[in-house]
Amino acid sequence: MRELDATCYHAARGFLDHLLGELPDRERLDGELVTVSGPPRSAYWTRNVWLKPGLIDFESVGDAARILRGMQRNWAVLPSRLHRRSALIAERLPPLPWKPKPFPFNVPDVPMGAFTLLDEHRMLASASCSSPFPNGEFEFEEDHEGPPSRAYRKLWEALLLARVLPREGELCLDAGAAPGGWTWALARLGAEVLAVDRADLEPRIAALPNVKTLRRDAFGLLPSDLGKVDWIFSDVICYPPALFKWVELWLESGLASRFVCTIKMQGSSFDKETTDRFASIPGSRVVHLWHNRHELTWIKTE
Repeated sequence: MRELDATCYHAARGFLDHLLGELPDRERLDGELVTVSGPPRSAYWTRNVWLKPGLIDFESVGDAARILRGMQRNWAVLPSRLHRRSALIAERLPPLPWKPKPFPFNVPDVPMGAFTLLDEHRMLASASCSSPFPNGEFEFEEDHEGPPSRAYRKLWEALLLARVLPREGELCLDAGAAPGGWTWALARLGAEVLAVDRADLEPRIAALPNVKTLRRDAFGLLPSDLGKVDWIFSDVICYPPALFKWVELWLESGLASRFVCTIKMQGSSFDKETTDRFASIPGSRVVHLWHNRHELTWIKTE
């Protein structure tokens, strides 16, 4: 394998244009995979980053699989071209954990590599990637009866990445809570939840013993109105600068230290300026979750 002085960025599903806007100086484009010279840099609209890519020459399908197996166990194929040949190589590699997972679970700590064919006898591959999941993809075992919406899946994913969960006795502020998907998920963990929204929660969620509701515009509440909370959660549909202004009030107050907030983009635009402001907050990061749509998630747990 001939290592490259480059990094490969696998675009978030459906948002290749946003990623290309973040990486205008790309060296090559292979389907959804953008290769850029130099070490990893900040890019939000990714599902996975190939940290140590290199070129591998091989003679046959079996030879390609043998080379990859000799490097490590886990490899995910990204079929940007030669789909049938890519699939044949993947079939000769150890199976990957695609089965839906229960929440919570321990995030894998074994390396997950990725490869794509450039032609019939050459591939681009990286044994080291940013995501522990194949091509950044995974699914939860869903609850089809408890939650009133499927939004809880992105909260579950954010908490897995944060590697810390709200605990019994901790107070969580769920801003813009209706119909109650995030409130349901937090209450299920045993936390106390204050659900704030101008609309009502679904009655069975509002009736949970560790849930209190407040029918207000969450962004109209000052930190001094509520006092200290352990976690702040927001999945509010709003302009990113409005969310940042509200979060800034809480940071300045010192009354909350842990946050999970969805930064929802408007229309087809990407508010990079506000996203960069979120990302610059110490102890935090901005990611595009596998379960996100045209939105990013800001996570702060330190």
